[in-house]
Amino acid sequence: MATHTPDVRVRRVYEDPSPDDGVRVLVDRLWPRGLKKADAHVDEWPKALTPSAELRRWYHGPGGTHEEFRHRYEAELAVPEAAAALDRLKELAARGTVTLLTAAKDPSKGHTAVLLSALAGTEA
Repeated sequence: MATHTPDVRVRRVYEDPSPDDGVRVLVDRLWPRGLKKADAHVDEWPKALTPSAELRRWYHGPGGTHEEFRHRYEAELAVPEAAAALDRLKELAARGTVTLLTAAKDPSKGHTAVLLSALAGTEA
């Protein structure tokens, strides 16, 4: 029996959808500014997977470091509601392509990178 290697991608939600995006999942807590829901082509929006408002404020404040953010966000992802949403994403990825959508200008420096690592079972 062949095993499926999950294909999880990250794109900015403002980019035009691509036919090979698979399931499009918005991973931001807030809806992206200036984007109509019909134009985003979002299939799922699991807010339980997003960093809490408190964590986001701390991270974007004067003392927030990416390393500490990663640890705090990983702890949030272990909470039952977030863990269930993460399991759902893993199930989707096991079936086919999943594209994580974010409004972040540099997804490699935010929660999306941590989320990708959690999906892959590796550290960010």
